[in-house]
Amino acid sequence: MPYFDAASAAPLHPVARQALLAALDEGWADPARLYREGRRARLLLDAAREAAAEAVGCRADELVFTPSGTRAVHAGISGSLAGRRRVGDRLVVSAIEHSSVLHAAEVHTAAGGTVTEVPVGRTGAVDPAVFAAALDPGTALACLQSANHEVGTEQPVAEVAAACRAAGVPLLVDAAQSLGLGPVPEGWSLLAASAHKWGGPAGVGLLAVRKGVRFAPQGPSDERESGRAPGFENLPAIVAAAASLRAVRAEAAAEGARLRALVDRIRARVPELVPDVEVVGDPVRRLPHLVTFSCLYVDGETLLHELDREGFSVSSGSSCTSSTLTPSHVLRAMGVLSEGNVRVSLPAGTTAEDVDRFLTVLPGVVAGVRERLGAPTAPVATPGRESLVVDALGRRCPIPVIELAKVIGDVPVGGTVTVLSDDAAARLDIPAWCEMRGQEYVGESARPGGGVAYVVRRVS
Repeated sequence: MPYFDAASAAPLHPVARQALLAALDEGWADPARLYREGRRARLLLDAAREAAAEAVGCRADELVFTPSGTRAVHAGISGSLAGRRRVGDRLVVSAIEHSSVLHAAEVHTAAGGTVTEVPVGRTGAVDPAVFAAALDPGTALACLQSANHEVGTEQPVAEVAAACRAAGVPLLVDAAQSLGLGPVPEGWSLLAASAHKWGGPAGVGLLAVRKGVRFAPQGPSDERESGRAPGFENLPAIVAAAASLRAVRAEAAAEGARLRALVDRIRARVPELVPDVEVVGDPVRRLPHLVTFSCLYVDGETLLHELDREGFSVSSGSSCTSSTLTPSHVLRAMGVLSEGNVRVSLPAGTTAEDVDRFLTVLPGVVAGVRERLGAPTAPVATPGRESLVVDALGRRCPIPVIELAKVIGDVPVGGTVTVLSDDAAARLDIPAWCEMRGQEYVGESARPGGGVAYVVRRVS
């Protein structure tokens, strides 16, 4: 049963399992104590810290272990903002950061701070010049992920780090998705990551803070982890996390090249096998194991369930799979199609046979979902009125786009179709449909009675 959601959590690496079992026997004592068992535990903790620091590219005394990657991000942001409060209160982040960064930004705003979101292009990358322009003398901290967790696009960390250095602003890099795959570009001031992303056990994160960065840990603290992660360390999990990080980094070059070839095959074949698909993310500057695509006229939740029935575990940023009924903030910021979104992230060891079976199964699954939703199979040209109005209020994606596609042939070239919708995904999906179908997206306007009117002009 192929598991294709390694970007959420990678399967436990064999080295992590071995180290975890060994550390359960040897590392159960308090590493802060001076008796024999405590000293043994301290040796294990110190060795794990040295191994993790080597992988990160920092000094061992610059790195602490946290209970999760999210806690590492929160601690890094709050500590940096507090340490530089005399400089200013501005936090600069990219629009597609992980939710842990954006949640910390919300807390900062609620406390009276200022947050600037740097937009991204259609591939999901920031423009270093635009990021640099967002930095001002009152900026306390900037945040940029090393690679995006939903579409795989690698960010220009080195260029942004140089801009931050020139502006005298520390840069926090969320390296959760990339640390197990290779080194993070130089120039960062703080770095956060999470072990379950690289095949370590869940419940272990790490935070590295370069010497010289002003940092004031927030909240109650104790003598553990330099006061930055209070509480008794989960030593067996930490040992397993460090051991697996070293192992996956040693395997990264060969395994990354192998997985990139498999992902290249998915990127090339899916648009050939499935009509009306948009592959999103940068085609070149991307993580080797991850590909995301969106399918027109598809209910994302149903699609994921059907793929699961076929034995494939995948993820999605579609609003159709979300309890909030809003598309992923990443897809929204990129301005790409969100309906029927599928993220495939291959774990180490994925075979070509697994990928080929996925490519065999996918077309039939998508076609079946589209058929059940009544999606059009081909445009029907029956020119009539100069303009039509489609009332899709109260109907979730992908229905507004399906209804648009059904009637676009009923207006002559130059005529318009107005779609009334209160589904948040329509703001992305209708313009994306126009681009894919070669039609003109005229614009949108709020309706007095609620919802939005989206206007499309038929071009061909």
